[in-house]
Amino acid sequence: MEKVSAVPMRRPPASAKSEQRIRDILHMARQVFSEAGFQAATTTEIAQRLGVSEATVFTYFGGKRELCVRVIGDWYDEIIAKVEDNLPHVHGARAQLHYLVHTHLRHLLAEGPGLCAFILSEGRARNDDFGEVYAGLQRRYTAPLMRILAQGQADGDIRQDMPLRLLRSAVYGPMEHVLWDAILRGARVDVAATADQLVGFLWQALQPPRQDALALAQFRGEVRDALHRLQSSENKDGAEY
Repeated sequence: MEKVSAVPMRRPPASAKSEQRIRDILHMARQVFSEAGFQAATTTEIAQRLGVSEATVFTYFGGKRELCVRVIGDWYDEIIAKVEDNLPHVHGARAQLHYLVHTHLRHLLAEGPGLCAFILSEGRARNDDFGEVYAGLQRRYTAPLMRILAQGQADGDIRQDMPLRLLRSAVYGPMEHVLWDAILRGARVDVAATADQLVGFLWQALQPPRQDALALAQFRGEVRDALHRLQSSENKDGAEY
């Protein structure tokens, strides 16, 4: 009889004290990165604010890069979990889009402009410090929107003449501009009102073009071309005299 290989032993769970220490380090790291950004932040500052040695931070994290990746990853996990848990209870492409936009804006601004700027700027940097890690997080994060758009196209609620990647950019692009404007101006954003306005604008752009409007536009184009040909012919005839 073939011998079944043993299941690898799981790593023993960390002690409650170690788990709390990790949570404390991550909480403080999020604050420091939010205030200073990745380049200027230091593990020394994080340790000093916690009242521990820098060696204690290195006990749980290999360095600043690993710590920053974990901070960003945890933030993404939080919002992805929120979206994935609640989105199935929202029905209809427009309502789902509104939920996603509202959740995105609220979560990014929840802890103030510092973390919002940190997440957006590090995401734009595309440097060697994060690379594929950030790309993987972005794919997971945007997956719910891609499903909304794909289902909307299948149901005829969303235009089918545009690839999903461009529709995705059409949704996240305006939100990013709203967030950067809030960061740079230091203004408080009315998330509910902004979400309503954005979705109202986006939904008009995402909806399939009306067939009667397309037919009218085509007719106008044909009339314009016919008039242009007629005028060209008259000009040519007049030049012969």
